[in-house]
Amino acid sequence: MTGRAEGADRTAVRLAALLADVSTEAIGAAGGHVGGVHLRSATPGLLRLATLAGLPGRLFQPWWRLHVDARSPVTDTHRLGVPVILPNATETMRRYPQFAAALPFQFGSLHVPVVGASATYGVLTVLRPSAPDASAVEAAADRLGRLAGDLGAALAARERRGVEVVWDGEPMCLRPPATRAFEGRVGQFSWDPATDAVTSDDRCGALLGTTGATCPATGQALAGAVTADDGHHVLTALRDTAAGRPPALPLPVRTGDGALRLIELWSSPAAAPPGIRQVSGTIRDPGPGPLGDAAADLLPDGVFCLDRLGLVVYANPRAAQLLGPSRHALVGRPLWEVVPWLDQPICEDHLRAALLAPDPVHFHVRRPPADSRAPSPERRESHWLALSVHPGPDLLTCTVRPADHVAGTSSELDAVPTPPRIADTTALTPAARVSAVAGAPAPGADSAAHLYRPIVLAIALSEAVTARQVSAVVMQELLPAFGGNRLAIYLLQERHLYLAWETGFPKGFLVPFEGVGLDVHLPGVETLTTGRPLFFDSMAQLAATYPGVPLDAAEGSRAFLPLIASGRPVGSCILGFDRPHSFSGDERTVLTALAGLIAHAMEKAQRYDTESALARGLQQALLPRLLPEHPEVETAGCYLPGTEGMEVGGDWYDVLATGDGLALVIGDVQGHGVQAAATMGQLRSAVRAFTLGDHPPDEVMSGTNRLLIDLDPGQFASCCYLRLDPATGVVRVARAGHPLPLLRTRDGRTEVCDVAGGVLLGVDRLAHYPVTELRMERGAVLALYTDGLVERLGLDIDLGVEALRVALAEAGAMAARVDGQSLTSVADRLTATARHTADRPDDIALLLAMRRPAPRPVN
Repeated sequence: MTGRAEGADRTAVRLAALLADVSTEAIGAAGGHVGGVHLRSATPGLLRLATLAGLPGRLFQPWWRLHVDARSPVTDTHRLGVPVILPNATETMRRYPQFAAALPFQFGSLHVPVVGASATYGVLTVLRPSAPDASAVEAAADRLGRLAGDLGAALAARERRGVEVVWDGEPMCLRPPATRAFEGRVGQFSWDPATDAVTSDDRCGALLGTTGATCPATGQALAGAVTADDGHHVLTALRDTAAGRPPALPLPVRTGDGALRLIELWSSPAAAPPGIRQVSGTIRDPGPGPLGDAAADLLPDGVFCLDRLGLVVYANPRAAQLLGPSRHALVGRPLWEVVPWLDQPICEDHLRAALLAPDPVHFHVRRPPADSRAPSPERRESHWLALSVHPGPDLLTCTVRPADHVAGTSSELDAVPTPPRIADTTALTPAARVSAVAGAPAPGADSAAHLYRPIVLAIALSEAVTARQVSAVVMQELLPAFGGNRLAIYLLQERHLYLAWETGFPKGFLVPFEGVGLDVHLPGVETLTTGRPLFFDSMAQLAATYPGVPLDAAEGSRAFLPLIASGRPVGSCILGFDRPHSFSGDERTVLTALAGLIAHAMEKAQRYDTESALARGLQQALLPRLLPEHPEVETAGCYLPGTEGMEVGGDWYDVLATGDGLALVIGDVQGHGVQAAATMGQLRSAVRAFTLGDHPPDEVMSGTNRLLIDLDPGQFASCCYLRLDPATGVVRVARAGHPLPLLRTRDGRTEVCDVAGGVLLGVDRLAHYPVTELRMERGAVLALYTDGLVERLGLDIDLGVEALRVALAEAGAMAARVDGQSLTSVADRLTATARHTADRPDDIALLLAMRRPAPRPVN
């Protein structure tokens, strides 16, 4: 190993150890069941789960990779930089319905950003028992925040040393701290890889059944003494640890008499000689007490126990008989590895419920028949079993029995299986989803496809508002569930189909099909004209049905789905698979139903696009293109639409020339869309009319208020109106529920103006709007703005106003034209952060005015 490679390994191990400590400590700090850390990755915009304590990693696979622009508690915490507190399932469903539908269990969660001096590295998360409201978890959230702060400081220190803080591997799965004192026996040993010498204490010898001269003196002897069957695994773990790569989890092994032992290994901090480290370890007997084992062994029902990572730590003889493998094969191995027929989405969903919620879980599962050639008692018929999972702080205790013992005969259950919970029908298919994202074939995707989550897809589609967003949801949710890797969505416009979205197809392949008419003999056209989905299990079948049609691959399968909403054609959807795929009846039914959901979402998106274009045109027509020029006053304004929803709102600003100077106005109509833009236009016209009538500020505001009430649009508006006399610098201001203006003097002092105000426009016909008089010296800058510029989720608006005040103070040189820049440059600087923010929940309007400095005398 080179020095550079060894250093990289050492760095990775130290980062892993740091994150592991924080994840396990977070569980105790927040009183939770599960803790984990998501870190940024080398892929821009992608977070990866780095550590997970208290839950088997495979049960959390859909959350191993998260795009920062997705809607989830983790990504919102990372993107916005504020904690997300979800005390219970009700609050989770209200704020994150898609996340709640994927984990429909009674638990709460705390998500805290991991922030350094100048960067957000990731998110620390704890899943915990439900609480009545957020106030009940404030103390836990504070403790978690301090822990995340310490982690952020440690990661920032690593970056200052030139170590990049990213995570690109699979998560480390950790056992949480035990809630009870360990009752087993522990022995210690060390191994010197340079000499192959082993030293051990007396307790280690007792556990191995060796004393004195019979104690193992070499690594090979130690491996042979610990286990009769898995000695090579022990030796491999010893060598990896000596190279600086200790196993993240204890290594379970079986002694010659079948007893379970757990081996934990770690290496010394320094390597001497280079690349070789001293290895230390423990061997422990995990218990439990022999009396408890003996009692459970006599029970007529099957009983087995799992730790919080899904490892079987105990099984009685009846459990082994019903599940199939022997007790020796069961204990010390993951449940789904040793009982593969339990490796299915429904069972995973029930295990998630038991690990995250306090109530027992009961369900039925069909045990497949064993090989008929197997000797008795392994030879079994297909049979229904009733499983119950009882959660505990450290272990899950499971019972298993033939289903006819609790619900009638086996034949009855074969005919009418136990109805699944809602969680079953909405269960994630983690293996299918993650494999598809990784580009690998999805294990069991064919058999699990009919379990795909139509409820989750419907929720995601309801949150998508544009055709592009709908297409992205289909790509992210539909393709992984069925193991597909190609998608094309065509929309109908004037009896021709136009490509709206595509992914996975060879570059340029779909170009010839752009704008095809409805009379062309193509499967994508005929599925729409006939309203009948078309499924082709192979490309040969597709070529035979449509001879001469270009194919994008020699092998694979295709599904062509009509997008029809309320009886009206919308377009067609094409799903592609790289390998031959036999579409089952369940898959065809589900895909056809999901095509209807997609069609309705697309129809809604098209209406949205039409309305959005109308609103944008209306707003652009109403906002001033040019502000009036004045020899003694410079003005600059800008408008940024929100990025959520319609992207068009009711924020506006205006500058009007009057007999004695200028009138400046800025306002914010409640809501978004065409209605808000239209109301904004009416208010702007009213303010202009009252201003041109030379009314004072309080009368302008009162008249506009009465007009809005007479229009009765069901909307309110805030507004700030002022009249500036450029000759004297006197400013007379009236305000209706709007943020206070800012004033920066020529010498750099910047303050929030103390301006009296009245209620929002549209609330009270008799409302009074007092006038406050200010004075602007030459070179001073006045800033008017809407709340979208200063509001941040979870933060007091006063903090945003203070940040804007500081930014305006720092822009003094530009405002005074010391560097030759105009007031427009100051406006650009004040809105730079918002301009480059992908998520702007509200519109932003900014209006600046500067009273020009007096001209210098000519010598």
